[in-house]
Amino acid sequence: MSTATAGRRIPRPASAPAGRRPGYGRYLLELVLIAVAVVFLFPVYALVTLAFKTPSQIADSPLSPPTSPTFDNFGNAWSEASLGSALVNSAIITALSLLLLIVIGSTGAYYLARCVSGLGYGLYVLFLLGIILPFQLGMIPLYKLVDSLGWLGTYQGMILFYTGIQMPFTIFLYTGFIRALPPDYAQAALIDGCNHRQAFTRIVFPLLRPITGTVIILNAVFIWNDFFTPLLYMGGSGKETVPVAVFSFVGQYVSDYGLVFAGLVLAALPILIIFLLLQRYVIKGFAGGIKG
Repeated sequence: MSTATAGRRIPRPASAPAGRRPGYGRYLLELVLIAVAVVFLFPVYALVTLAFKTPSQIADSPLSPPTSPTFDNFGNAWSEASLGSALVNSAIITALSLLLLIVIGSTGAYYLARCVSGLGYGLYVLFLLGIILPFQLGMIPLYKLVDSLGWLGTYQGMILFYTGIQMPFTIFLYTGFIRALPPDYAQAALIDGCNHRQAFTRIVFPLLRPITGTVIILNAVFIWNDFFTPLLYMGGSGKETVPVAVFSFVGQYVSDYGLVFAGLVLAALPILIIFLLLQRYVIKGFAGGIKG
């Protein structure tokens, strides 16, 4: 023993309490998480299982694994409900709406985040009110507006609707992220001779990749899965989106649930792929970091 530690009492590690297993709390937490995962995965299991069954198999044992899986439901769902054209319609509406939300939302949020006047704060509060108030309150005026523009049953009517409805939420996400960024990057660009537009597009916007991924995922899921608005604005136009097309399988007296669930599986695949590609940006975007 060295002279520095001589005479000093070295504390011993405390022993585990008698009658208690080490790691018991950890095992209990794992069991709870497994149970929660089973609860969340059960609807996915039911969806995929029913998609591969015939109507007779669904009637006999709906939740048992399919003994003889059939792929006819997917082919019939693609042809009978015109699911291919519905996927194209949903893709066009979703992609163009996201483009406008990203361009307008990021630009407006940059001004709100860097503006120190009362006007900027007032506009930001106004956008927050747009998140709190449900858009169903304005469905009738919005419908009349789109009808007066002659945009019922058109892509631009749906794109205008989704851009306006989701803009407050997009502004909220972008503003919080930009406020967490140091302003030195844009100021350095301004000193080097760039104007505000060039400083934003060349310096600030590339740093917004995490929150842009979050904006894409959250808005795409809402737009892609929305049923009521396309039914109201696009019903009978021949440009129905995927949820409206799948709904055509359900009738008042007859419902082919095999086709319904096969259509749901096909409809969920594109948005699932987007989520898997961009999921790492969700946490980064909410955390407010600048690493992409």
